[in-house]
Amino acid sequence: MDYSHGVVHTPKSVLQGRKWDVKALDDPTVSYVRIYWVDLVNVHRCRIVPVDYFKRLLKSNRPGVVVAKASLGLIYLMVVPGFLPVGEFLYTLDLATLKPCPFAPGHMAVLGQFEEKTAVPDDTGSLSVKVNLCPRSLLRRILEQTKQSTNTEFLVGFESEFILLKSTDPIEPIDVHDFAASTGLLAGAAQTNALQEIADAITASGIVLEMYHAEAAPGQYEVVTGPLTPLEAADALIHTREIIVQIAAKHGLHATFAPRPFPNSTGSSTHAHISVHAAGEEKTAEGLSKHEKAFLAGVLDHLPAIVALSLPTHASYKRVGDGLWSGGSYVCWGTENREASLRLTNATSPGSRNFEARFIDGTANPHLALAALFAGAFTGLESMKELEVLDCSGVKSAAELTEDERLALGITKRLPLNIEDARKNLEQDSALCELLTRDFVETYLSVNRTLQAALCQDETEAQELTRLVKFY
Repeated sequence: MDYSHGVVHTPKSVLQGRKWDVKALDDPTVSYVRIYWVDLVNVHRCRIVPVDYFKRLLKSNRPGVVVAKASLGLIYLMVVPGFLPVGEFLYTLDLATLKPCPFAPGHMAVLGQFEEKTAVPDDTGSLSVKVNLCPRSLLRRILEQTKQSTNTEFLVGFESEFILLKSTDPIEPIDVHDFAASTGLLAGAAQTNALQEIADAITASGIVLEMYHAEAAPGQYEVVTGPLTPLEAADALIHTREIIVQIAAKHGLHATFAPRPFPNSTGSSTHAHISVHAAGEEKTAEGLSKHEKAFLAGVLDHLPAIVALSLPTHASYKRVGDGLWSGGSYVCWGTENREASLRLTNATSPGSRNFEARFIDGTANPHLALAALFAGAFTGLESMKELEVLDCSGVKSAAELTEDERLALGITKRLPLNIEDARKNLEQDSALCELLTRDFVETYLSVNRTLQAALCQDETEAQELTRLVKFY
């Protein structure tokens, strides 16, 4: 009897999703194009360009717009120490990311990548326009390096959790409901109307929506989008978040991705579901493939440093903890274990088997979070590292095990309990720094420290929380 289940996805099958190309701009109803970029602290920034001028940009050499270099490190009105506030990047457009904006009729959206306006010598002395600080370019490079060196590709799908607020000062959720309760989506309610419009807009944008439902925290909801290649998935997540925020505002609500606004309830995350696809290797139901094991080994080895980019704020560590269904504080993996950093799901269904990365939240730039994760994975895949941490799949979480029981499973590390320790771990992880580049790591850490100063400047926790939910 075949007991496998779930929709089967492969790198080839997901390439058949709906795409828009330059011809879409000839639609007479299209009047503007929104050029988006997401900075190092996960702020969505955009410029709105009339479609006629956008078409002129496309006919130019290296189509793009100029963006001040400081825009990647500017927090409020504070300039990041060591990050020069002078000079400009060229933000070159990637038409593969072109999508409609259902929340703004007549608008299309597009992403791109940062380049030097004028070529400069790289480490080898050759002229180059590459920018190490560009999040999309960083993720693309690591994925290409992984594919070339290890013949391995990945698919990623996201769970986007968010909270709808009717007030940010004081913080008031739109309602209180139980997990997946139908009462969280009552007919005619503002949140119900907003959620359905959000779902319709995601689908209209060509992103595969798998489901949406009420989550466990006050005013909390979740939308789940289908798997794509990692770069496409991060791009789609940015578009999904923009849809959520914009349509919530249309209905008089404020959507926040803050990690845990209500201390007496669960928090909000951006769990990533990742499947590993190695050419020529057939998965079976009997156990993990060699490449899946090497993927796990690499990520777990570098996880204490990876979270500096996937859990990048002081508030992130108010969500992560033992007994909170947030992945716990121990570096481990487990079959269907929501208290493990990496949850293996659909273990005996090779076609739908994936790893749920539970150490990502909505304050993280998705390109940077995935870049760090796959950089860690690369170290495992390149050497086909042996998986030394065993499956923590019992009825107990790692935190509930005795020290001897944890050691028997190879569980010897804990996640940092604050962003300061996460930054130290990243600085000390030479392999991860090498893959991400030292230039990027030093700049990112400087930006991240300034972010913390900006978010934690208030006198009271209530003021600090209001600032957080307005920012994220």
